[in-house]
Amino acid sequence: MSDLFDAAAPQGHTPLAAALRPETLDDIIGQSHIVAPGSLLRRRIAAGALGSVLLYGPPGIGKTTIARAVGNMLGKAFCPLHATQAKVADIRKLADEARIRPLLIFVDEIHRFSSTQLDDLLAITEHGTADFMGATTGNPYHTLTPALVSRSTILQLEPMTIDEMVRVVDRGIDHLRGTGIDVQMSPEHRRLVAGRSGGDARRALTALESLCLGHGGGPVRVTDAMIEEVYAAAPVNHDRSGDQHYDVVSAFVKSMRGSDPDATLYYLARLIHAGEDPRYIARRIMIHASEDVGLADNTALQTAVAAATAVEKIGYPEAQIVLAHAALHVARAPKSNSAHRGITLAMQLVTSEAPQPVPKHLRDTHYKGAEALGNVGYRFPHADPRGWVEQDYVPGLQPGSLYQSDAREAGNFEKRADDYWRAVTGMDQAKTFGS
Repeated sequence: MSDLFDAAAPQGHTPLAAALRPETLDDIIGQSHIVAPGSLLRRRIAAGALGSVLLYGPPGIGKTTIARAVGNMLGKAFCPLHATQAKVADIRKLADEARIRPLLIFVDEIHRFSSTQLDDLLAITEHGTADFMGATTGNPYHTLTPALVSRSTILQLEPMTIDEMVRVVDRGIDHLRGTGIDVQMSPEHRRLVAGRSGGDARRALTALESLCLGHGGGPVRVTDAMIEEVYAAAPVNHDRSGDQHYDVVSAFVKSMRGSDPDATLYYLARLIHAGEDPRYIARRIMIHASEDVGLADNTALQTAVAAATAVEKIGYPEAQIVLAHAALHVARAPKSNSAHRGITLAMQLVTSEAPQPVPKHLRDTHYKGAEALGNVGYRFPHADPRGWVEQDYVPGLQPGSLYQSDAREAGNFEKRADDYWRAVTGMDQAKTFGS
């Protein structure tokens, strides 16, 4: 992965992102929880005791830039390694060099390091031979060894806000004007560039440079058409194999569970725009139609299953309408967690205790000799005018120990079922929220 402000080649054009590389933490836009005065990172720098630091977050938000700024502020030589290119010998060579002069070793995409490379790196950090900073787009707790994680300070970077991205664009415009390029860009267009860059400062500056270079003399007046051309088919940041994927999916299903239709549509659009397989999205909707709606509205699962069948046949772009239909059904429906909670409790019970013998009156009788074995006594519910008879199904299993009704209003199935069976049996169904 390249740095947010990677150094340009010695000759030729210097990219705008490289020209605007921050030199200190004071120059960095965003990440105030990490770079602000009094932050943990600032205190470590002030004490000259950086140690081992892992920077974790999506591309283009300044991980390498922060590391370079820290090196400048510590007055140490910045020695970058890329995990896909560095060899064990390179790490050991830096260890030898660190004994002669102070170094800040920086490893980009550290999650790609082998166990041997990590062992050598750990030796350097444990002995205090050099300060170390690593960058990763993957969650360190998932992608790195416990040994490295336990010895490191983990700092999570967040995508920039729209306002922070506008500041990046403004800084780029000011720099271009200083080089003789008069950029005329409305506040609306600046926010559009900021928004379409998906929180990635490098992307915003690259887009700005593409908008403004090569127009000859005179002012450059940025238009909607120019911005559309630059961002044509450019997806927002969304790594379908990484944390960003799981975070957006998590937000999508939690928005459905939370009955927020606008948030549901927003995260669904994020998944669609990123090219997520519609079948995957449909599967998630099916799961939550039962997990979060369940008995409160049995038709939610029917809608979700129909949506899954439909997207198999039609695909994008029309599939997005079908997915929205199903997702909104789950979001707008009354909620019940009783099916999910009940089966979870039942699975815990059967995996933690010895199985209960099946009562004789419930055992199979479709063979000669069943009666001689005592498998008798079953009472047929349909033979009773109520369609129900009182008999033991699991000896010792108390009513409500696994299933508790989530009924909340008279209109949904679960509430109607509670009322019906109370009238038939004279017993109240155990409830999660009381009667």
